[in-house]
Amino acid sequence: MKNLDLLAFDLGASNGRAVLGRFDGERVTLEELHRFENANVTLDGVLSWDADGLLGHLKSGFAAYRRQGGANLAAFGIDTWGVDFGLLDAAGKLLAQPRAYRYSTDDAMHRAWDVVPRRILFDRTGIAAMNFNTVYQLYRRRLESDPALAEAETLLLMPDLLGYLLTGEKRSEYTNVTTTNLYDPRAKDWDRATIRALGIPERIFTEIDRAGRLRGALTPAVAAELGVGAVPFAAVGTHDTASAVAAVPGRGDFAFCSSGTWSLFGVETDDPALSDDVCASNFSNEGTVQGGFRPLKNIMGLWPLQECRREWTAAARKMTWDEVAAAAEAAAPFRSIVDPDWAPFFAPGDMNAKIRRYCRGTNQPEPETEGEVARCFFESLALKYRWAVEHLERIKGAPLRTLHIVGGGIHHRILNRMAADATGRLVVTGPVEGACAGNLLMQAVALGELSGVAEAREVVRRSFDVEEYGPRPTPAWEDAYGRLLGYMSREVQP
Repeated sequence: MKNLDLLAFDLGASNGRAVLGRFDGERVTLEELHRFENANVTLDGVLSWDADGLLGHLKSGFAAYRRQGGANLAAFGIDTWGVDFGLLDAAGKLLAQPRAYRYSTDDAMHRAWDVVPRRILFDRTGIAAMNFNTVYQLYRRRLESDPALAEAETLLLMPDLLGYLLTGEKRSEYTNVTTTNLYDPRAKDWDRATIRALGIPERIFTEIDRAGRLRGALTPAVAAELGVGAVPFAAVGTHDTASAVAAVPGRGDFAFCSSGTWSLFGVETDDPALSDDVCASNFSNEGTVQGGFRPLKNIMGLWPLQECRREWTAAARKMTWDEVAAAAEAAAPFRSIVDPDWAPFFAPGDMNAKIRRYCRGTNQPEPETEGEVARCFFESLALKYRWAVEHLERIKGAPLRTLHIVGGGIHHRILNRMAADATGRLVVTGPVEGACAGNLLMQAVALGELSGVAEAREVVRRSFDVEEYGPRPTPAWEDAYGRLLGYMSREVQP
């Protein structure tokens, strides 16, 4: 086994990073080379992503590798969030900057259901109904007679688009394809019946490939510009959650949570779960790097609290996350509970006011101080985790005694502790850079240095420390959970 230098690009909806992985056959070490902000831009009134700027940051990652003396990069891989895409013309040029999922509205989703009813679409794809899914973004463009869609020859999801701009390869990787609400798990192909029914141009959809395979290399022009040679491009779990789950060091039946702006909460299965309960609970069946499925729930993770903290900073009440946690610890427990997935929390702006409005609408005390707001949201998110675990046990048909949490959200130890207490399960956290670790190890699979995910997880167990939180359930947690279920059962007005 030779030592390998591998470069992972992990892009989230708020920031991105280039991470160097050094793999010696037994362990992998991670070194962050470049970190950058990733924010939406508004172009002609449309919330968009700056693909050119993101490409520049990827190139900066290669440059940082060279600056630190690297000269033998074995491969690179890219993972990002799901659903968003770019459209290319016949010459391979980007027709417009990719639209951002937070630009989505319910209207196109509801109008799409007039053509392909919601339940039929779920039965075909196994994906939860969320207005930002690729299928609804595309249908909105068709309803608007969008010239870019009419002219497009190729659709590429964000990680595949960025890879194309570096390599010229036009393919779509399975794990991110499954997020689109346009993948047919039975045919193992795009859901062409829905594509045709909605009048979306069928020509724009590319070949689907799988994680753990090589996909071309840097073009000669890009390699010369970067000075790194024709580095191979590996298809990894291009959906960041798929990469994060690939790095979960669990064994047997366990639940996972990729914690950050979103909390992606699920289990692994060989086949999609398509029952009435799964559909009614709005769970999705997204893909695993193994080619199976992740029945999961997209829970509004730390986003509302991130927005609250941004508002506090704008009001000259800047707090570090440690200070936020300390203020939450000092606040009275279970004073107010919210459903983290209340629809108004999705959109940015006025988040403190929205939390107070939810509490007012449910006849609870309105949190006023920063500590009361933070305590409210940490407890509420932990309680929503319990709801998700209980649904996942029904889907899996087996008890889930361990919850593995990976991702940047594990820095919030107060939430980890509350998750154990609320769910009554052992919580194991780590690695923090789960998506990067999974990305890097699937590159090693593509290079033939690892046999697959089971062996990759053994590397994770040897390479990273984890923390454990034993459950301490109390009647107060039980009472608070009953309150959450009651609030979820009624419609709280925006």
